[in-house]
Amino acid sequence: QVQLVESGGGLVQAGGSLRLSCAASGRTFSSYAMGWFRQAPGKEREFVAAISWSGGYKTYSDSVKGRFTISRDNAKNTVYLKMNSLKPEDSAVYYCAAGRTGMVFPEEHEYDYWGQGTQVTVSS
Repeated sequence: QVQLVESGGGLVQAGGSLRLSCAASGRTFSSYAMGWFRQAPGKEREFVAAISWSGGYKTYSDSVKGRFTISRDNAKNTVYLKMNSLKPEDSAVYYCAAGRTGMVFPEEHEYDYWGQGTQVTVSS
């Protein structure tokens, strides 16, 4: 069992930056792939970024590529999402998720555990 707790969300102006953190419980964190997803009001949850268990493989959605960076610190059981050049359309609840396969996938069903989410609001 893995429990995930996101933090770091908030209100920021367009063009600004935020860093989200996701702290995981459990000794097997380093074997899990980690992903970030987001859901805006009235929209379906969508993939943002994912990182493999080792950190060696990363993938991003086209909408955030070049602006967001996913990373992990297995010693701290934490995954991060650094978000730069934020746009109003990035406003959403951001969720982190853990996948037992250890491999990066953009599909929700590849992830086994989910956090409660953290709100990011970007003002224009």
